Amino acid sequence: MSKYTTGELAKLCGVTVRTVQHYDTRGILIPSGLSEGGRRLYSEDDLKRMKVICFLRELDLPIDAISQILKEEHPDKVISLLVEQHETILLEEISEKREKLEKLRELKNGLKSQTTFSLESIGDIATIMQGKKKLKKLRWTMILTGIPVTALQWFSIIFWIIRGIWWPFVVWVIVAAVWGTIISRYYFRNVKYICPECHEVFKPSMKEAFWTNHTPSTRKLTCTKCAHKGFCVEIWGGDEK
Repeated sequence: MSKYTTGELAKLCGVTVRTVQHYDTRGILIPSGLSEGGRRLYSEDDLKRMKVICFLRELDLPIDAISQILKEEHPDKVISLLVEQHETILLEEISEKREKLEKLRELKNGLKSQTTFSLESIGDIATIMQGKKKLKKLRWTMILTGIPVTALQWFSIIFWIIRGIWWPFVVWVIVAAVWGTIISRYYFRNVKYICPECHEVFKPSMKEAFWTNHTPSTRKLTCTKCAHKGFCVEIWGGDEK
């Protein structure tokens, strides 16, 4: 079985010799033996124990807590729970970092698309980014709920052509009218718009928003603050009490 000196053990674990000696002094890593010259010698089991101690120290556990854990009847179970907990924390941190990176890239791309650079333009981009996921989810809700309505439309038309029965089409007209009213109210209740002139965030009337020209991300509206009429950028506007 391999034996390691204090220096060798410290090198394998990425710590200083004084750290290994300190753990010996605190009684949490006692060497398995001594050389003829009185030097500390550590076994493979000591090396494994040292790696566990280093891991627990990376979790910011104090020496006294580590000592108590290692004295438990089944320290492996406690350490296993700590590992799972630390893994969860790291995954959450990674997810947060990815979201921040995505926002940073969106801000970078948004600034590139701006013909003029200003604090207001940065504010507009930040506002758009904040609700981007929720706005995307809102649009998908419209699409997914509209699929059955569209399917009913084609079924009623085909049924009318093949069988000469028209009443399914009337049913579709009624269903489509009800769905259109409900989904439109839901949609416009959860969106707002940014005026490109004064950068005001405003909510137009449903009538104006419904009938005006629009693109997937903009709508031609009249700003309620500066009265500018033109294409305004659509953003998430829900979650308000």
